[in-house]
Amino acid sequence: MVKLKIKDWAPAEQPRQKLLLKGAEALTDTELLAILINNGTPGKNVMELCRELLSHVHHDLSLLASLSVKDLQKLQIKGLGEAKAIALAAALELGIRRNMAASFRPRVKQSADIAHYLRARLEHRKKEAFAVVCLNNSNKILRFEIVSEGGVTGTVADPRVVLKKALEYDATSIILCHNHPSGNLRPSTADETLTQKIKAAAACLDIRLLDHIIVSNEGYFSFADEGLLR
Repeated sequence: MVKLKIKDWAPAEQPRQKLLLKGAEALTDTELLAILINNGTPGKNVMELCRELLSHVHHDLSLLASLSVKDLQKLQIKGLGEAKAIALAAALELGIRRNMAASFRPRVKQSADIAHYLRARLEHRKKEAFAVVCLNNSNKILRFEIVSEGGVTGTVADPRVVLKKALEYDATSIILCHNHPSGNLRPSTADETLTQKIKAAAACLDIRLLDHIIVSNEGYFSFADEGLLR
């Protein structure tokens, strides 16, 4: 049986034409990826290539978004070279940033005001990362910055680096954040010890530690909400 090329499909079934006719929401994940990747290889059209890619990540878009260009190339999918991997990584990063912008509130009054923003930024990472959010005296965000990255099970943050960032951006308060790739949201003893150490050091510089938020694909945990910053 001869395979039809996508250009030979009925116009309403071609991903680009289908998007024009029905809108992006009408397309499957495979069809949306096909538009990004654009073409396949001899013997494998772009839809087949995209189905193969999705099968490698178990059709999990969050997992796909966590892959770097090198990770995508390591999948060794014929037809998914560096140029296509770069385009795909760029598009997925735009999606992450869109989620960040949609969930972000400029003034932080409670954990929920920033937790979804932090989840969008960190929950997809396969390795643990520790970040600091610097705020001014109106609790508006001045800067979000990752200060350390580690392995799957943990990372070590240097309080001096955290406070250096706070001073660099003239922050009057900070929020700490790190992700748990395992999905478990409970803080470890090391997490609690580090939090108290940073809180004490920050107080010496008249900088308030407002919260420490742990994020994962399961949700978030707030030290402040749980009374662990007293």
